[in-house]
Amino acid sequence: MADRFLRGGRLIAFGRGAYATDAQHVSVEFIHPVIVGKRALPALDASPLLPGGVETIIRSDDMVMGFAPAEGDPQVERLLLAARRSGALTFALQGSAGDYAVRLEGVDPFVAQEMVEVLYHTLWETVHVFFEHHALEGPEIGAGEASFLYPFLGEGEGGPAESGNPGGGRRAEVVEEVARSIVMKAQDDEALRLKTADEEAASIIAAIEALAMARDRGGQALIFGNGGSATDANDWAYDMNVPPGGMRPYPAVSLSAEPAVLSALANDVGAEVLFMRQVIAHARRGDVAIAISTSGGSQNILLALEEARRRGLVTIALVGQGGGEVVRRGLADIPIVVRSDYIPRIQEVQASVYHVIREGLEVF
Repeated sequence: MADRFLRGGRLIAFGRGAYATDAQHVSVEFIHPVIVGKRALPALDASPLLPGGVETIIRSDDMVMGFAPAEGDPQVERLLLAARRSGALTFALQGSAGDYAVRLEGVDPFVAQEMVEVLYHTLWETVHVFFEHHALEGPEIGAGEASFLYPFLGEGEGGPAESGNPGGGRRAEVVEEVARSIVMKAQDDEALRLKTADEEAASIIAAIEALAMARDRGGQALIFGNGGSATDANDWAYDMNVPPGGMRPYPAVSLSAEPAVLSALANDVGAEVLFMRQVIAHARRGDVAIAISTSGGSQNILLALEEARRRGLVTIALVGQGGGEVVRRGLADIPIVVRSDYIPRIQEVQASVYHVIREGLEVF
């Protein structure tokens, strides 16, 4: 992927239903990386072009990533095969039609989606490392602003063999070190999930009960977040309305899902009102407002929760770090805090939390 980005290639992702939200997430991660100083790399969620329009935009240097359930998606597989024939590098997540393919058969669909998210987050981190290796003109191996992710990459001399550096023999060692680091990230993720389950179980149960009560009284969930959290809001809303495995549908709206509304509000009024104005439009007494934020400090999140409070809604917040201003100002009736300061790990565990909440609604 690093080679192809340097040649002008783009990452084109797509999926249908809940799997389109993974394509959205990949796109925003590469276009707007969370590591300060990283370059914006060209990525596109092409899901709206399905089924017939994706082939028209694929070029031979591109990377094409298709998201699907374990049983596969014929439309996604057909497009991946067409992309391979055009010379593109292809990823099947899940499936078998890609140059690189993952299929998690027999795994709960929510858990499988969480595993795929861990995979593409670590892929994104590693692509930036190797992208910088190839871009270096000097003999030093270094990860630049990504050095805190891969501190060993500042050691020694030489670079990848493809870069033409005289020390290219160290490439195999670098690859091995990066692979070990990816395993460590997965282990960190597992530990953070267990820690969050232990510390936040009571809040998670309270969120399930609040949502069940709202449903029984004719209410709905209004879910919102920015960036990667916007894609999680979209995914959660989809899982509520079109759940897998015969679960009962639950009425939910993602306030992060409509680009025309979001761009109109940002352009005409300001980004800080993106969700507040939609809460004003959509909220009814008995609804539940759900904010997803890795920092707990985004102004548009705070204003929306304040507005929801004024309108008598129950407020739930999935937040990272220490909960930020959301927790400090007590804006969430039910805060669920993932105590980490690294955004990809926070998002991965937040996905587990809202999947558990979704499943819990079947019990109440």
